[in-house]
Amino acid sequence: MIQTSISEDGGKIIPEAMVLANKEAHLSALNRLQMSTDFAAARAELVEYLSHDINDRRVLEAIKCIPREKFVSSAYQYAAYEDRPLPIDKGQTISQPLIVAIMSAALELDGSEKVLEVGTGSGYQAAILAKLAWRVVTVERHQVLVDKAKQVLAKLGYTNIEIHLAEKTLGWPQQAPYEAIIVTAAAPQVSQVLIDQLADGGRLVIPVGSRYEQDLLKAIKQGDKITTHNLGPCRFVPLIGNAAWGKEEDE
Repeated sequence: MIQTSISEDGGKIIPEAMVLANKEAHLSALNRLQMSTDFAAARAELVEYLSHDINDRRVLEAIKCIPREKFVSSAYQYAAYEDRPLPIDKGQTISQPLIVAIMSAALELDGSEKVLEVGTGSGYQAAILAKLAWRVVTVERHQVLVDKAKQVLAKLGYTNIEIHLAEKTLGWPQQAPYEAIIVTAAAPQVSQVLIDQLADGGRLVIPVGSRYEQDLLKAIKQGDKITTHNLGPCRFVPLIGNAAWGKEEDE
């Protein structure tokens, strides 16, 4: 769960606590809509709420047309449009809408890119990316999540997403290079393995830090040079595997 947001001009990252006071009316209306299970109205209200911090219209439009309630269990559908993470299988989470929007916007997609997602989870982030890019390749280490994501994305009619069960190598080098890479779990460092899968001029967005607290980083590859920008503090479940955290610490 991230604790920061982007200001309206897309510039400075400011603590979420500083903007909450200005959003109470939106949250109150959003909560009322949650209780009524009017998902379309709740989704529109969520987009209005996010638009105070996110000014990438393509990202907002993608969020507006994707039914987040389809990516969570029936027990949590009432909360699908609250701005918070929700639990899914295998101890994982579907990220809060704000962090989904921040990370998606940071990739700077124009619709022509092939994007790699590390950590499919529920499939919701992949669905957002599929609206913004040409093709999405996403990998997940839990077979049950792979199967569920494939099922829901197929039901929603997506044809530009391919989901793979993760292998030993981080990412999916078989189809590299990628114009953009997004990692939806926390890594101890920016992995060279992922940098090697990034195209020249490509962007990598990844949470980096300890297993419990991280900073959201954006790395841009320009030839042999990597430029890194800190987008603010965040909190994600740990990324498990080679060039990440060890499985024995997680399970």
